[in-house]
Amino acid sequence: MTLTTIAREESTSYTDHDQLFKQLIHSFFAEFLELFFPEVHEEVDFRITKPLSEELFTDLIEGERRRLDIVIETKLKGQNTFIIVHVEPQSYGQSHFHERMYHYFSLLYHKYRKPIVPIAVFTYDENRQEQDHFTMSFPFFHVLTFQFLKLELRTKNWRDYLDSENPVAAALLSKMGYTKAERVQVKKEFLRMLVKLELDPAKSALINGFFEKYLSLNQSEEEALMEEIHQLSKDEEELILKLPNSWIEKGERKGTKNVALEMLKKGLDPDLIAEVTKLDREEIENLRETL
Repeated sequence: MTLTTIAREESTSYTDHDQLFKQLIHSFFAEFLELFFPEVHEEVDFRITKPLSEELFTDLIEGERRRLDIVIETKLKGQNTFIIVHVEPQSYGQSHFHERMYHYFSLLYHKYRKPIVPIAVFTYDENRQEQDHFTMSFPFFHVLTFQFLKLELRTKNWRDYLDSENPVAAALLSKMGYTKAERVQVKKEFLRMLVKLELDPAKSALINGFFEKYLSLNQSEEEALMEEIHQLSKDEEELILKLPNSWIEKGERKGTKNVALEMLKKGLDPDLIAEVTKLDREEIENLRETL
């Protein structure tokens, strides 16, 4: 395998990852802020939110074109002030990431001239302490200190979120800190959370598809999970086994096309729908033509 092929595959992986996070946060923007940045959530008027067009900038640091997918315009409560919330998912370690955040901030401000809330979401499977600021100074003069909010998912203990009724908490259990021995337990608790949320089929499929992208059990783990499910109350067990797009249904899920149709109606990306439902892209395009 050539270096070019490896780079292409890694780029595709990052793109798929960013697309999943984009759909999750766009679908549950208020819930995301409420869960991890309550101080921001408290001040935002969510009656007025508008995703801005996907911003394509030249990354001066990496020397490539990069798309900023999660750029949302909203307002502060009781004010006429419009603000922009930029959420940047980062799926791999990068020593100069803090500088790149400043670069994106500068480009967005140059274009919109509005206050910007920059948020970085670190999603890789490592425990790292990421820098949350970029500083420029000299021995004789301090030019600036740029700060951004950050979320390091791997540092979060998954057990702290089990009582949450927030769909983002359920989805992101798969990216939080847990051991290999806890994988089955994490999946079981995720299914229990999903049942309690009582989401519509499209949103349930999105949450479930996101989770399984990052925590997919092998056969022996699935068998252990089944044993765990059987030990729950009869009512809870039945509800879990009826979940749309559930792990137990695999590629023969009933109503899969109906779920895909609902996701299309909500404007979700066909590639993401294919990833979540396991339907062929051609089938999804045919469904889209029926709308």
